[in-house]
Amino acid sequence: MSRRCELTGKGPMVGNNSSHANNKTKRRYLPNLNDVTLQSETLGRGIKLRITAAALRSVDHRGGLDRFLAKAKDTELSDRVLKVKKEIAKAQAANA
Repeated sequence: MSRRCELTGKGPMVGNNSSHANNKTKRRYLPNLNDVTLQSETLGRGIKLRITAAALRSVDHRGGLDRFLAKAKDTELSDRVLKVKKEIAKAQAANA
């Protein structure tokens, strides 16, 4: 399982540990990933995702998963979430 957010595409970053003597050693900064189930109002079911805490706040801010995916760029989304986005768009087109 990759350490990458399925909604924002955030992954590990590289930096340095800096000691008191200012010695530098390489380290990795890992994203704060959480396993969550987000409800899709259009599909009427939950979708299990592995996303960062910042992405979860963004989903809440935009008013839910459906609205977040409507504005999200396809390049940032994982393949699994892209399929969900297309399902939602298809269901919304059928209801309208």
